[in-house]
Amino acid sequence: MKTKAGLWIDHRRAFVVTISDKGEETQQINSDVEKPVPTELGNTPEPPDHSRGIVVESTQERKSKSRLNAFYDKVLTSLTGADSVLVIGPGEAKNEFQKRMKSEKFPAHVVEHETADKMTDPQIAALVREHFKAD
Repeated sequence: MKTKAGLWIDHRRAFVVTISDKGEETQQINSDVEKPVPTELGNTPEPPDHSRGIVVESTQERKSKSRLNAFYDKVLTSLTGADSVLVIGPGEAKNEFQKRMKSEKFPAHVVEHETADKMTDPQIAALVREHFKAD
């Protein structure tokens, strides 16, 4: 039997379901990515220095992107050995993760990706089992 994996992902966490000859395994991976905090440039009596705000925001964006990539790499590591991967999630994270898979030349075939809002861990596991049931 080939190893199949399903993944629900957003920017805060990933829930991985792996189905193989050994049975079904689940794993949760939390990210340490925080939403960027907006900078307040208008709290001083002097006119705001917009150039400084841009530097602060771009630094925050770089840090956030770096943390996201580290998170995506942890998720990729958890999928090592999977032949097929189903990627689901509510927002941009699933698309960003797939781009990361391609840039890292991850060997698994992404069978499809679906938009799915908040789901419980048992719901995610059931969806993955159902998806790969016919295989």
